[in-house]
Amino acid sequence: MRVTVCELPDERRAFAPAWEALVAYVKEQKSELVLLPELPFSAWFGRTPEFEAGAWQRAEAEHEVMMRRLPELAPATVLGTHLLTEEGRHLNRGFSWSSAEGYRGIHDKYYFPDEEDFYERRWFDRSPRDFTVTHVQQDLALGFLICTEVMFNEWARHYGRQGANIIAVPRAATRHERWVIAPQMAAIASGAFVLSSNRVDERLFGGRGLVIDPDGKLLAETSREKPFVTVDIDLEQSTQAKRTYPRDVVE
Repeated sequence: MRVTVCELPDERRAFAPAWEALVAYVKEQKSELVLLPELPFSAWFGRTPEFEAGAWQRAEAEHEVMMRRLPELAPATVLGTHLLTEEGRHLNRGFSWSSAEGYRGIHDKYYFPDEEDFYERRWFDRSPRDFTVTHVQQDLALGFLICTEVMFNEWARHYGRQGANIIAVPRAATRHERWVIAPQMAAIASGAFVLSSNRVDERLFGGRGLVIDPDGKLLAETSREKPFVTVDIDLEQSTQAKRTYPRDVVE
């Protein structure tokens, strides 16, 4: 499977040309799967320490506009997260989109930080906790760990024991090295490939989209100079990894 990860600008004027460049790149590379960063279609509002209805509505509208443009990345399957209001609750939902199946909501983010620049607990509500593998394509068993969720290895292992061969980790994360180490540990714990894409800017967001193999080896990463990378992965490698240490340790 040919997979693409990216780093996309938080700043909106820079985002528009970056999106056009990503669309062209995905078509050139003939990517089969593309992972976008966490909530990529609006500037980061989590810096604000209190919920603001107007800011939420603007961000939700911006996401709705760009979600309608996902077919620009076809025929690739697209993974990412978007914000939505459902029965009065404010959610951050992981999704897949493909030309064959359209939009599928898969996983609502459950673990939210509450600290400077990342006051997400004050902006978002929880759905019931659910880390269930979803079959997106015939051979693709997928799990989401949205940003902070990747810090909790029990859920990576939980996905692995359900047979996940890819874990998607869309991020809105800093430059701290833990944002590389944690996805590597998720791969080791699960025996799945881990794909991660991130926002980037000059102050807060660190970029570094990642492709990691089921034993935690970093296969490729993005940079300011190379904001998109594509890797051919063999999903059978994930199946084989689950038969080896530490995935073969019994409960």
